[in-house]
Amino acid sequence: MKYMEIGTSGIKTSNLVMGCMRLKGKTVKEAEKIIRTAMEEGINYFDHADVYGSSGQRGECEEIFGKVLDLSDASVREKMIVQSKCGIIKGGTGAYDFSKAHILEAVDGSLKRLHTDYLDFLLLHRPDTLMEPQEVAAAFEKLREEGKVRHFGVSNHRPMQVELLQKYIPFKLQINQLQLSISHCPMIDSGIAANMDSSQGYDKDGSVLEYSRLHEMTIQAWSPFQVSGPISSSSSNTFLGDRENYGPLNAVIDRLAEKYQVTNTAVAVAWITRHPANIQVILGSMNPDRIRDAAKGSDLPLTREEWYEIYQASGKLLP
Repeated sequence: MKYMEIGTSGIKTSNLVMGCMRLKGKTVKEAEKIIRTAMEEGINYFDHADVYGSSGQRGECEEIFGKVLDLSDASVREKMIVQSKCGIIKGGTGAYDFSKAHILEAVDGSLKRLHTDYLDFLLLHRPDTLMEPQEVAAAFEKLREEGKVRHFGVSNHRPMQVELLQKYIPFKLQINQLQLSISHCPMIDSGIAANMDSSQGYDKDGSVLEYSRLHEMTIQAWSPFQVSGPISSSSSNTFLGDRENYGPLNAVIDRLAEKYQVTNTAVAVAWITRHPANIQVILGSMNPDRIRDAAKGSDLPLTREEWYEIYQASGKLLP
């Protein structure tokens, strides 16, 4: 397992993250097996959000995780990096709230459900266009002073949205969590296809990849096996194994999997971890075997030629 520093926080952690969105509906015993498997493979970073859970059960995934922590030795929490997100309201149907009151209430709720005294990282889940950045700053400062949150970041934000927040927040935002996979990588496409007369060259995110590298802001890649399009917690819409729609891509991935004696999952992970931006990959699988497979992609040394071959096989053009 490869380890890396998150932003400039000084915190060293695995470059793979165990995403906990699909813990919903799991028994505590099932969840304990999943969490234990991740830690046995060297994954020590766990990602949550206060909206993760079954319909009508906001925070369900955090509650299940907290019950697993209760069954564990007290030292286990200290071996983990635990992150949660807030800002989505109304059950995740599309409204947002970055007010100071909501952020403080959301964090208290997450801490209670997770059965922990602090979060290592708190992210703002999706941009709230009605936000007052001064309120966000006041909430973050209070949470840090009280020891409830150690570091902060955002999710699904463009560079100028980060800049607006950073103007008022007196400490560095360390993370931006963004959708990224081989078949959904506009942050990479726009840079490669600069000046090309094709949709691939459209800058859809304000050069967020380059911005993050310049500002030493860690990108966390969510849905690393998903195709482009709407994502749901129950979706299995992945390019891996889909030879009807992604035949050339799977042919290349399968050949490299055989070369390196790993599974196609590991190769898909390695395509992201190979990038010099030092990107973390968020795994959403609840299958212990697939978690083990993915872990082998943490530091798989794909060559430049192999990386670009995978990229082109996904249907992307090189100038």
